[in-house]
Amino acid sequence: MTTLSSDMEISEELVRKFDKLGPRYTSYPTADRFHAAFTEQTYRSYLDLRAAKTDNPPLSIYIHLPFCESLCYFCACNKIITKDHERVGEYLRYLDKEMALVASRIGKDRKTVQLHLGGGTPTFFSADELRQLMAMVRSHFDFTADAELGVEIDPRTVQAQTLSMLAELGFNRNSFGVQDFDPAVQQAVNRIQPLSMVEKAVAESRKANFQSINADLIYGLPKQTMDSFSRTLDDLIRVSPDRIALYNYAHLPQRFKAQRLIVESDLPSAEARLQIFLMSMRRLLDAGYVYIGLDHFSKPDDELNKARLDKTLHRNFQGYTTRSECDLIGLGVSAISKVGDSYSQAVRTVSAYYQHLDAGRLPIEKGFELSQDDVLRRDIIMTLMCSAPVEVEAVNRKYGIDFNSYFAAELVRLKPYEEAGLITIEPSAIRVTPKGRLFVRASGMVFDKYLGQPTTSTYSKLI
Repeated sequence: MTTLSSDMEISEELVRKFDKLGPRYTSYPTADRFHAAFTEQTYRSYLDLRAAKTDNPPLSIYIHLPFCESLCYFCACNKIITKDHERVGEYLRYLDKEMALVASRIGKDRKTVQLHLGGGTPTFFSADELRQLMAMVRSHFDFTADAELGVEIDPRTVQAQTLSMLAELGFNRNSFGVQDFDPAVQQAVNRIQPLSMVEKAVAESRKANFQSINADLIYGLPKQTMDSFSRTLDDLIRVSPDRIALYNYAHLPQRFKAQRLIVESDLPSAEARLQIFLMSMRRLLDAGYVYIGLDHFSKPDDELNKARLDKTLHRNFQGYTTRSECDLIGLGVSAISKVGDSYSQAVRTVSAYYQHLDAGRLPIEKGFELSQDDVLRRDIIMTLMCSAPVEVEAVNRKYGIDFNSYFAAELVRLKPYEEAGLITIEPSAIRVTPKGRLFVRASGMVFDKYLGQPTTSTYSKLI
């Protein structure tokens, strides 16, 4: 038995039993269910429905900035590897076109409470280009005074003056890709960034008064060992970011060309990965971090943990968030939007993106219209993913169903999770236990009606 905290006792046997392949549920239905029958016109119709109403939810905006100077072999993101910084100006012009098309149809009462710049490498953009981008965004969207503005940062490409400039532009959260500090691991994945580089970037972030600093780690990378990753944890705990994401590397070279550059014989075994994961969880909890769920940890006083405790935690394509239900507006290549009961995704190449916008069309490639059953199941899955109780009577009132009859088959399939102490099933609620937070993906999968249907996607395992 591995004791991770006073209320989390997790055995290796338990992990092996429930370590399933499955979605991460940043949406439901998941993105692999999107289809081309959902067109640009469909997306416009959902935007127009919002424009016709006056009680709309606030906006969360995601902007995909795809450019990177070098290739990280583990990366599965949609990116463009180039050293030609002249490409940025053209991309900004087209982003402005897309913003104008969307902003004209979302309604005049919309307030923006969240913005996230992802990539790619947002700090590939120069300070002047980032200023230009934010001036564009603010000209099209109305931000609240307390809006969360987050940006992903590559410590290799950011300068102290860039961080202070981002703070001046209103950014109050950032996230650093650390992955691993071990030189051999960095060499094996083509991402060389010494500890001193990250330390400096975090120190400058604090000096610039960023409210929350996140660091990403990846376990399961080539050349990793228990000892080497323990040293990485030593270093990161000393750097002391507010949040840490501990991601499981999914080696899928058949899907992601960059991963073919990784030497498979250098990857740790499944058993080694499990031990690295359990050790990492134990180390982070011992260091005072709180387990939020899935692969996320935070300090006790971070807003993410406060939201977990008061049951206001939410989940979207940006991961866990403290913001309540929003319409998500995705901008840029491959970006995903959620407007009303719909999802839509932009085209994946820059050339197609430009062609659509030159023709005055929103660059939609595919999407999904949710049925009432989809909306119901999404509500339950996302509640479980946030480790909040599924209140039976509240669900019955909201959706006009009898929960026990509607989900009779699902309640039967949940029994093994209850017997393992991962959830409790009461007449009034389904509750996730402390150790069950590690297995929320598996619990959510019970309510996913699409899992048995064919998909082109390859899901990752829990560990």
